[in-house]
Amino acid sequence: MAGPSRRPGRPTGSRGAVFAPLENRARVETVVRRIGDAIELGLLADGEQLPGESELAGRLGVSTVTLREALMALRQQGLVTTRRGRGGGSFVSLPERPGAERLRTRLRGWSTEELRDLGDHWAALSGTAAGLAAERTEPGDLVPLHRTAAELAAAGEAAERSRVYGRFHVELAAAAQSARLTREQIALQTDVGALLCLVLGDDEYREEVATRHRAVIRAVQDGSRDAARALAERCVRASAARLVAVRLAL
Repeated sequence: MAGPSRRPGRPTGSRGAVFAPLENRARVETVVRRIGDAIELGLLADGEQLPGESELAGRLGVSTVTLREALMALRQQGLVTTRRGRGGGSFVSLPERPGAERLRTRLRGWSTEELRDLGDHWAALSGTAAGLAAERTEPGDLVPLHRTAAELAAAGEAAERSRVYGRFHVELAAAAQSARLTREQIALQTDVGALLCLVLGDDEYREEVATRHRAVIRAVQDGSRDAARALAERCVRASAARLVAVRLAL
């Protein structure tokens, strides 16, 4: 299905959203959150070299001083490493997901009402993105979704499954050609993504999620806005309900 023409210079895809200009008067914390969220979610690959300081500052629309302070904070968090000399620069360092006990401790910090509210917000974001993607997507926009769905079906460990699961919903927002929706989804996934390790360790449920994701892609590809929206919402609500069930069992 052919969508409307893109505006020149408009950032596209999840990576376009990561490196899109920040809001005016962005502070160091804003830059750290933007890049850190992308690294946590795996949108930037482990070992990947970030653009040079001048280029990255220009793309984000911040001063080089602000960028350097942000990179320093990211290094302190273990998300970025810096190498000097020829071939040097700033490189992504993908963090390990916390262990199951730490995740259960983190989950105890959420009430069931907060988790349900989070699920509602997530469903609204993903459902809206899926519906818009069905209207706007072009054939090339679906390549990242197909790739991510295949990665989920093959992922063996819960940590990798949760990272890929979150990336699918980010790519769905990117397919809707909405940089703002994509950034909102990235931020949300850093809140909920790691917690999904607690429910995605089950192979049967992993396959159920993979099947749901493939159904969403088919609906988007067919241009079925209502079906795509409903399928995406159903997928998210099922995961949120499982998190609530784990929380109640603690």
